[in-house]
Parts: sequence; structure tokens; C-alpha cells
Amino acid sequence: MESLRLRSPHSPLLHPGRHGRFQPPFSTGFHLTAAKKGPYIKAALSKPAAEISPAVTSRESTLLSPHPPSSTNKVSPNSLQYPSGYLGAVPERTVNDDGDNITNAMNYLTNILASKVYDVAIESPLQFAPKLSERIGVKLWLKREDLQPVFSFKLRGAYNMMAKLPKDQLKKGVICSSAGNHAQGVALSAKTLGCDAVIAMPVTTPEIKWQSVKRLGAKVVLVGDSYDEAQAYAKKRAKEEGRTFVPPFDHPDVIMGQGTVGMEIIRQMQGPLHAIFVPVGGGGLIAGIAAYVKRVSPQVCWLLCKNSWQSSFSYDLCGIVVKIIGVEPSDANAMALSLHHGERVVLDQVGGFADGVAVKEVGEETFRLCKELVDGVVLVSRDAICASIKDMFEEKRSILEPAGALALAGAEAYCKYYGLSGENVVAITSGANMNFDKLRVVTELANVGRQQEAVLATIMPEERGSFKQFCELVGPMNITEFKYRCTSNKEAVVLYRQQYYLKSFLYFKCSVGVHTVAELEAMRERMESSQLKTYNLTSSDLVKDHLRYLMGGRLNVADEVLCRFVFPERPGALLKFLDTFSPRWNISLFHYRGQGETGANVLVGIQVAKNEMEEFQNRANSLGYDYVVVTDDDNFQLLFH
Repeated sequence: MESLRLRSPHSPLLHPGRHGRFQPPFSTGFHLTAAKKGPYIKAALSKPAAEISPAVTSRESTLLSPHPPSSTNKVSPNSLQYPSGYLGAVPERTVNDDGDNITNAMNYLTNILASKVYDVAIESPLQFAPKLSERIGVKLWLKREDLQPVFSFKLRGAYNMMAKLPKDQLKKGVICSSAGNHAQGVALSAKTLGCDAVIAMPVTTPEIKWQSVKRLGAKVVLVGDSYDEAQAYAKKRAKEEGRTFVPPFDHPDVIMGQGTVGMEIIRQMQGPLHAIFVPVGGGGLIAGIAAYVKRVSPQVCWLLCKNSWQSSFSYDLCGIVVKIIGVEPSDANAMALSLHHGERVVLDQVGGFADGVAVKEVGEETFRLCKELVDGVVLVSRDAICASIKDMFEEKRSILEPAGALALAGAEAYCKYYGLSGENVVAITSGANMNFDKLRVVTELANVGRQQEAVLATIMPEERGSFKQFCELVGPMNITEFKYRCTSNKEAVVLYRQQYYLKSFLYFKCSVGVHTVAELEAMRERMESSQLKTYNLTSSDLVKDHLRYLMGGRLNVADEVLCRFVFPERPGALLKFLDTFSPRWNISLFHYRGQGETGANVLVGIQVAKNEMEEFQNRANSLGYDYVVVTDDDNFQLLFH
């Protein structure tokens, strides 16, 4: 059975981060006020009062982190949410005049320049994307790290660290824990350097992944049901055998290796560059790119301006400043939250759709660099990531993994939000190790992410002729899915999906007969004027993942508690769940929704009396699966009660 880490329902509240400030290199402490073009937000917004609660005993430690969580603060991804494309989590800079920052920056710069990553990596091409550029109104360039020998940038950092090991240490071998791209990077690096490599992977790792690592010559050890157990094994064995543990991101040599991506972009890019969009997980890639670009590209600007520096200064006057913008999934925003709070925090749960960036805590060194050098973080939805995977396929006939399409999704959203026009923008396509099963989810959500398809629900009376009236009011709109079931009530709910397209020069071009957002709104108004209440449910993951498949008449079930669980990918996960709740309580609803190799979201209805809720919660917590109660969700009440 597959499993997927649960995406928490989005909070309806808007929590904007600080915006509109830029720092000169070497952290002088002075602020540059961003001069905006078009519909920019100019004001620097204050930090929202998102509470950080003390950590409790966690059911699992940091996902994909090289060490257990060191932060004492746990936060929810929902505590920091802002519109897609908005540049939030802009870090505040502090004054530091002791010169350490400059010395440290030069160390990174010289080591990136001297890196030997090209023993295994290629200088990936920087390709122009003409179709996407025409659509969004900028000059969009794709840094094709998905074309590396292991289809990911990860081999750069792994090789750079391993190549610097003393010969006697290299002879003892290396070890790492990974179920994805880092494992292949370490394996190929070890093969090139002629050293022994052990890769610890969870027993639930799909065969296609561990076989690909094994073919590269590494010894694969399948151990533990989770990444954390595999990591603990790897670190223990490293100490016992004297092997070197190779972390996925939080090590200076790993960061320097990833920084060669930034070096290549500056060398390859002709003309002024507005921004580089970088996918963020633990932070190794963006820290490395920022460490190079921010120390090279803006230096002339700083030298020209430092003698007449003022507290407020438009960066438009310093035209060669390049923004380094991180992109994270809205349900896996560990870096954004850390920058927002000024310290590393641990997510209480993390969405796993983009599993390559699904971390609960960013690295210590990566955070330090990002706090000094990064310009902010853009958050995007799962739908937007799916849309960008489709965009990349139509542009280059290449299929990216979700984490690999993350930067592209962020670049598209940012350019749309700020009305950017004519600027050079780079998005890093960081990986192409796509699981084939996940393509089903991508195809279902891509048009929603493109804003070309809407999920709607209409309430209509249960009487003769009402269905015909509904169809007449819909008109010529193209319906791709329709669900209706007669009930014993006086009203029925129709759930359906409609295709539409944005008629805009900058974003979506139209052909004759294609419907627009305005026409969609006109259809909804026709429904409302005929007393047919219509709801737009497009943004609800609960509807898209579960409720749309369960339509068939509404029913009131006594004492029903509705929960979304994350079933881990390991044998016996379902039986463990049933042993926890059955036969103590009746299970009234069960919908399993696999999303590729990373797992499954499961919607469960359980009949629990009010005086038994404390016992239910205790059992649910002891189960050890991430879950959230959604009984009071408005869309569930609309469709099923």
C-alpha cells in the first residue's frame, strides 16, 4: 500500500511576511527599499503573530535532515501562508563589522571556483523557454539540472565533499541515508573515486530506486520502516566502521558543490538578470547559489554606493543586483518559517507530494547563509507544481519530478503576482526522478493549477425538470466530470468540473470558442439568479483528494468523526490502524488515495460518542500516524450532510 504525508488544510487567514527590503552584500545592516513596478506591494509588512509552541515528544524526527531536530520550537506550516507568487519571509539583516562575514564569503567563493564537481557532473545547459516566456511576459530561462547523469543536482555536493576527503579516510568508505537523489549522487561519486559506499534505505523504498543505486556499484542496505531509522543505522555504522557520513545538505563542502550551479548561471547568462528561482528543501542548493551569486554579481553596485549610503535607497539604481528567491510547497515551508522567525524551527508535519524537498527542519549552516543572502521565499500549491510539470513537458518534452518543477512554479507565480515584464528570469529544474504512478495525480491537478479547470458544487431542488434546468444554465461550458445522486431530501448537490481558460496576453492565449474566467463567473451568476446556490471548491484538497470520489447522496451519520490520516509506506500499516480503532468504534467511511510511491492520504469516518472523544484522541496519537480532524470542514458539510 502506498502512502503520502498529509497536506494540512490551508488556513483561511492570510499571514504575509516582511517584504520590500533588500540588503547589500556582506550584511551592512542598512536596508534598500524595493522600488516596485506594477501591482507590487511596497510596504514592509510586520511579522504576524504566529505562535511558536514548545516542542512536545515527536512521533518522528526530522524528515530528510542530516541530524535530529535541534530547535526547541515546533510550528505548523499553516502558521505562515500568503498568496502564491508573493515574496514573503524576507529576512532581516543585522550589522556585523568584524569582517568574519567577508572572510567566510571569500572562502565559499574560492572553494566554489576550485570545485572538481565536473569529474562527475556536466555543466548543465541554460535553455530559453519561448512558449512559457510568451505566456508570462518575461524572458524565462531553465537551468537544466534534470539532465545530470543521475537526473538531479545532488551529485555536485556529494562529490565535492567526498573528493576532499583524505585518501586514508576515503579508503575506509562512505555511508549515507537516502531514499532518493542523494543516494544516487553518493553512489556515482564513490564509483568515480574508487571508494566503497554503503547506502542505507528504508525497507519500503521502491525496487526501482534501490536497484538504480545498486547498479552504480554501491552496497544497498534496506533497514527500518522510515527514513529516520535508516539514518540512525547509517550514523551508527559510520562510527563503528570509521566511514564518513555524507549528509544531503548541511555541510560546507556539500553547499560549495551545489554552488557551482550559480557559478554556471552567471557565466552562461547574457544580459541583466532579475532573479534566480531555487527549490528549497534543506537549503543546500539555494545556500550555495546565493553564496556565489551574491558575492559576485552585486559587488560593483556595492562599491559604487557604499560611500554615499543612506538608510533608504532604491535597488533599481543598482541594476546588476540579482535576487535569489527560494520556492517551497505551502505545506513544506520550513525555510520560510525559519527566516520569518529568525531561527530554525521544526514543522509539526510536512506535505510529501514534493518528496525531494519534504524536510521538517532546514540545515544549520544553510540557514545561516540564507538568512544573510536570500531575498525571500515564494510558496506554491500542489496544484501549481502539477501545472508546471505539464508546462515543462509541453515546452521541452521532459517530465520533472515535483521537487524538480518547484522553482518553475514559483517563477510563474511570482511573475504573475508582480506583473513582471521583459525581465530575464532563471528557474532551476532540479530533478527528473519521477515515479510513474504519481503522473496520475499530476494529470488530474495540472489544469486546476493552470486555472483552466474549476471544481464546482450546485444545490438544486429534487423535482422534475431541475436537472434539465441545470444543464441549460451551464450552457456551452465544457464539463469534464459530473456527479449527481437523488436523495430523499428536498435538495440535492451536484458536484462537477468545468474547463475554462484565462483570456490574457500575459498568461494564457485563447482560441475561438474557448471559455474564459469571465464566462465561468457569468455561468455562476446565472445559477444564483435561478436560486441554484453554486460554490467554487477548486482550492479544497479534501474535495479533490476524497469527496469528489464519494458523491452518491447525502447521509447524516450519528457521532461521525471525520479524519484525514497519513498511512506510512510499510507492511502492516492498515492492520495497525484497524487494531487501534476496531472493534472499539464503527468505521463509517474509508477512502484510500494513493499518490505514487510516497504514500497515501486516507479519509476515515469513525462513529465516536462525545464522551469517548478523549479516548479516541489518545488512541489516534498513540498510533503514530499524522492526522487531522476535518469533521467541521464546510465542504464536507455541504456535500454529505
